[in-house]
Amino acid sequence: MRDAEEFDAFYASSAQRVLGQVYAMVGSRTEAEDAVAEAYARAWGRWSTVRECGSPEAWVRKVAYRVAVSAWRKAVNRVRAHRREAVGQQVEPVSVDHVALVEALRRIPTEQRRVIVLHHLVGLSVTEIAVETRTNPNTVKTRLARGRRGLASYLTGGEHQTTGGRSHGA
Repeated sequence: MRDAEEFDAFYASSAQRVLGQVYAMVGSRTEAEDAVAEAYARAWGRWSTVRECGSPEAWVRKVAYRVAVSAWRKAVNRVRAHRREAVGQQVEPVSVDHVALVEALRRIPTEQRRVIVLHHLVGLSVTEIAVETRTNPNTVKTRLARGRRGLASYLTGGEHQTTGGRSHGA
């Protein structure tokens, strides 16, 4: 129990400072938060060793920075791999109808869009959608009907007002 209390005290006294420092180094609060959380998790897993370091805070900061850099490298490598894979591939042109449908889907509320896609694009039944979305089949049917009306309105050029006067974008 002593280890947990000691680590909790260390975390409470240093986490905000380390987050601020890593944020300043990486330039993204979200990336810094993810990296710092991972670094503290690793520190807890090795607490008996980390607490004996000259500066456990420096250890966490260094690990957090390395985690962030590693995430960047992975992202860059994914983009490079995607570009290599895409070289020489023939891409079919996108039709005007496709663009209109995507835009109309973006303009209907999220839950309506979700059931429309699951039913019409994925091919799930109302019952399967209900299970996947953890709603009852009548809710799925209602969302399908409202979503279809919304899509029809947008696709025919009408101005459709969603519930509450706001649409919920992608």
